[in-house]
Amino acid sequence: MKKKGMDFRHKEVININDGKRLGMVQDVCADLESGNITSIIVPGNNRTINIFNGGNEVIIPWSKVKCIGEDVILVDI
Repeated sequence: MKKKGMDFRHKEVININDGKRLGMVQDVCADLESGNITSIIVPGNNRTINIFNGGNEVIIPWSKVKCIGEDVILVDI
């Protein structure tokens, strides 16, 4: 799965275990030495808290990403 971080903008993340919509990709983390993506970040449940302190987010390890489509990313968490 070779993708650039900007390719994930505006993609919705869905958990394949329960079908729950986790939110839109907010950011990606990468290993600066290898250039590989290590995780994706989506906003947490309480968006009001997230706006003000940035601490309410869900970090999904890259190993949990199962499929990347045109509009959605499926994860197994």
